[in-house]
Amino acid sequence: MATDTSPRVAIGPVPDALLDSAVLRGGGLISPIDTADALIWAGSPETFPSELPASVRWVQLPSAGIEDWFDSGVIPKDTEITWTSAAGAFSASVAEHALMLLLAGVRHLPAHIEARTWRQFEFFPKIGTLRGSTVAIIGAGGIGRALIPMLAAQGADSIAVNRSGSPVPGAISTYPASRMDEIYSRADHFVIAAPATPATRHLVDRAQLAAMQPHSWVINVARGSLVDTDALVEAIESEQIGGAGLDVTDPEPLPDGHPLWDLTNAIITPHDSNPPGVRPAAFADHVSKNVTRFAKGEALAALVDPVAGY
Repeated sequence: MATDTSPRVAIGPVPDALLDSAVLRGGGLISPIDTADALIWAGSPETFPSELPASVRWVQLPSAGIEDWFDSGVIPKDTEITWTSAAGAFSASVAEHALMLLLAGVRHLPAHIEARTWRQFEFFPKIGTLRGSTVAIIGAGGIGRALIPMLAAQGADSIAVNRSGSPVPGAISTYPASRMDEIYSRADHFVIAAPATPATRHLVDRAQLAAMQPHSWVINVARGSLVDTDALVEAIESEQIGGAGLDVTDPEPLPDGHPLWDLTNAIITPHDSNPPGVRPAAFADHVSKNVTRFAKGEALAALVDPVAGY
C-alpha cells in the first residue's frame, strides 16, 4: 500500500490505467515526471524525453531487447540513472513459441501442411522426436529459464549458455559464452535467445553451422543479426542441418523472394512470439514487481548494463 514515503512514479508517454494500477499495487504513488523518483516508459525511443529531471533515479523500459535504445542515444554509457528492461516479462510467451517452432521442425510439420497427397513413407526418415534429445539454449536468460521445463516435459535435456557460466536451474550443464564452441558436439538442436550487441553479431555463422548435426534445427527467437543468414541458407539447402525456425530474420522484415521463403525446412514467423494481446498484462506485472523492489530498496529485475549494451 502506498504511503507518503512511497516512491513517486511517472508513467509516459500517455496515461495508462493498467500501468497506474501496477504502480499502485507495487506500493508507488503516481506522480508528474517533474517530481518523480522513477519513470515507467511505455513508448518508443523516438518519443523519450530529451532530458530527465534530476529527481529520476530509475527508468523502466517497455522492451526486452533494447539495442534501439542504445542506438538512439537514450541510454548513455556514463549514466547515473538505473535502467531496467522488460527482459523476463515476456519469457513464457517467447519460450512457448520457440518450443512450437522446434517441435514443428523436428516433426517435419511444414512438409505435412504443404502436402496435398498421402506421402507417409517419404516423410518417415525425416521425422524425429524431442524425447531423448539435447537442446542447447544460447543466451539462457529469462526465455531459457522458461523454456527448460517445457523441454523437460517433452523428455529433452537442456544445455545452457550464458555470459558467466553460472548454473541455470534445470539445465544438465551450463557453459560460459567463452566456451560456447563446446556445445555443438553435445546438442541435437539449438535455441538462440541471446541479446543483440556488436559482440553477438553472427554468433552462429558457417563454422558453428558446420559443427552441427544433419538433423539439427536452429531456432532463433532473439534477433536476426545473431545468425549469418547467407550461411544459414547454404546449410539448409545442402542439408548440412535439419532446418531452422526463425521468428526474427536479417534482414527484417524478410523480403519477398528471399531464398528462405522457398525452403520447406525453414519456418518463418513475423516476429510475433510476443503477440500484442499478451504484452500489456505481462509488462504491467513486471512493473508492479519492480516498483515493489524499488520501494524496498532491493535490486531491480532486468537491470541494464550500459557498458555491455544490454
